[in-house]
Amino acid sequence: MPMRRLFIRNSENKETLLPKAFNIIIAVALFILFFLFSIKRLGMEFDFSFLWSFRYRLAQGFAATVELSLASLVVSLLLGFLSALANNSRILAVSYFSKVYVQFFRGTPMIMQVYLFFYIIGTAWGVDNRFLAGVLILSIFEGAYISEIIRGGIDSIEYTQLEAARAVGLKSGQTMRLIVLPQIIKRTLPSLAGQFASIIKDSSLLSLISVIELTQTIREISASNFAIFESYIFLGLLYLTLTFPISMYTRYLESRYSYEN
Repeated sequence: MPMRRLFIRNSENKETLLPKAFNIIIAVALFILFFLFSIKRLGMEFDFSFLWSFRYRLAQGFAATVELSLASLVVSLLLGFLSALANNSRILAVSYFSKVYVQFFRGTPMIMQVYLFFYIIGTAWGVDNRFLAGVLILSIFEGAYISEIIRGGIDSIEYTQLEAARAVGLKSGQTMRLIVLPQIIKRTLPSLAGQFASIIKDSSLLSLISVIELTQTIREISASNFAIFESYIFLGLLYLTLTFPISMYTRYLESRYSYEN
């Protein structure tokens, strides 16, 4: 039954390389065919050739998105880690400040936060650099999600390990550095890697305040050429080149660092 093995998982729910590659090609082909059939039904014809003349602007926008995402990742990791620690603080005011921060930013859309923090808070505090403002807004937003990821990693560590650390004379700082942090990194790394893909996609909303990144560049190009569909389809492909490798790496990390309590 060689053909059947190309389409059906075995009893151990495992896939070999050939069936996986074969079915991925089929899935992608079906997706593309459906898209092309929809275009044909509308009688539309796309011409992407005009994008070549904007290749330098697109490269600059692409690089700006990468820089913005990397800077936001570093700052949001710091904010998320501090917020997760503050959430478990014995000082109630600190703990509830962290809880309010997480609930507010996870419970409100980023589009509202972009306008609120740039035009009101940013103006009040003199933050007029749009790139810096974008990094801060994106970092604060993503930091709330990262805080919950790290808090879940902390809560997953059995209390008996902390008791054992105290029993052998480890101080709180040593316990955090030698016992807690290594396990948190292992258990949260796949989720944190996946969050980086979210940071890249969410950075597109910073075009609302005219941060010159990839989405804003495409908006300017489409406005001058009136080729909206071609521009935004190409934009989606550019974002996919960034997020797809991260998604694959996240899958690898999930299988690499899978564990059982």
